[in-house]
Amino acid sequence: MSNKAEATEPQGELLLRTIPMPTDTSFNGDVFGGWIMSQMDLAGSILAKQTARTRTTTVAVEGMRFIRPVRVGDVVSSYGRVSRIGTTSLTIIVEVWVLPVLPDRDMAFRAVKVTEAAITYVSLGEDGKKQVIQRD
Repeated sequence: MSNKAEATEPQGELLLRTIPMPTDTSFNGDVFGGWIMSQMDLAGSILAKQTARTRTTTVAVEGMRFIRPVRVGDVVSSYGRVSRIGTTSLTIIVEVWVLPVLPDRDMAFRAVKVTEAAITYVSLGEDGKKQVIQRD
């Protein structure tokens, strides 16, 4: 993950796009952080499985910080890129960007980054045990 100035466009491949519903919110009307985290894990797992070409499972999430709230109706897009491939695990950087649907927000109808995290997945064999990631 980077400590650069705020990014102006997503880094990585678009992996997942969705819209939160009222059941995904707190009593304040903001989308639960756990809901965002689950979308990130889903998105990252798509890229992890494609990269490892095996079953994968999440083993760690690092460096997650929420930058802005997300609301019902916002278009939530998850982007990912591989940052590391080890012997049996790989780390995917997942960024979440939001395109707001409410005109009263400070985002002026442009997509903004709301969070990112480094998610590590481990490659699993048919027996459910760690498996070496084959590289071409």
